[in-house]
Amino acid sequence: MTTSSKLVVLLGPTGVGKTELSYAIAEHLQSPILSADSRQLFRDIPTGTAAPTAGQMARCQHYFVGTLNLDDYYSAAQYEADVLQLMRELFLTHKALLLTGGSMMYIDAVCQGIDDIPTVDNETRTILLERYAQEGLEQLVQELRLLDPEYYSIVDRKNPKRVIHALEICYMTGNTYTSYRTRSCKPRPFEYIKIGLNRPREELYERINSRVLQMVEEGLVDEARAIWEKYQKANKPRPNSLNTVGYKELFDYFEGQCTFDAAIEKIQQNTRKYARKQLTWFRHDDKIRWFHPSQRDEIIQAIDEFVK
Repeated sequence: MTTSSKLVVLLGPTGVGKTELSYAIAEHLQSPILSADSRQLFRDIPTGTAAPTAGQMARCQHYFVGTLNLDDYYSAAQYEADVLQLMRELFLTHKALLLTGGSMMYIDAVCQGIDDIPTVDNETRTILLERYAQEGLEQLVQELRLLDPEYYSIVDRKNPKRVIHALEICYMTGNTYTSYRTRSCKPRPFEYIKIGLNRPREELYERINSRVLQMVEEGLVDEARAIWEKYQKANKPRPNSLNTVGYKELFDYFEGQCTFDAAIEKIQQNTRKYARKQLTWFRHDDKIRWFHPSQRDEIIQAIDEFVK
């Protein structure tokens, strides 16, 4: 890679319309698509993660889609290393590459780098996951409050992955998780442009609601039920990969905690909530150039000016 290597990052909230535009950009650049979606990595949940179909995969080379099992551990730090290694290879034959998705930390990991946090050993990870399954999240949250009050004050306390990982670091190293969070930007041997897509809120919400219903028609319920039954029969806790909108709500339905209609409404609600969270994160990045998805010509022009 050199400073003449160009990375185009197409980002935006879930349901905004990144997918179809990404193909137009990839074909324009003659680039493969590097996915920045932390859930599309898992091969057994394609419907609920809106993973590319077989036809779309045939249309354009994809990376980081359907490569992991649900029980596999994968982090933003691993993603950073894997993407940078792949980019070194691809930039030998491509002047510009396309990275697209909505996973905020994955995009930041590629563009700015992620903190050098120690890799958690399997024993520590197993112990914390077993404790989470047996004791619940609230107990772990309170331990984090005692061990790392600074991180406790900012972490999403309803996100088990974030809480558990911080505790893993605390217990494994004897230091706070905060002490490893430097938030410094790493130099990159390429230039990048960030193209953000957004729509008026009501328009975005209508698309999200419709897309959830479309996923149901395409087999989301059967997909979720097969996974739920697998872990029920194995009598083991579900992995964090399944703490995903669309699956956790249907699991509640399968377990009799709500009606089917209530589960679908909850999926729509939680998807809208996640879109708001994405937009809040992205708005802190002043490098993003925002467009409506219909502004395809303007987007292509901005990319051409960057790549030339």
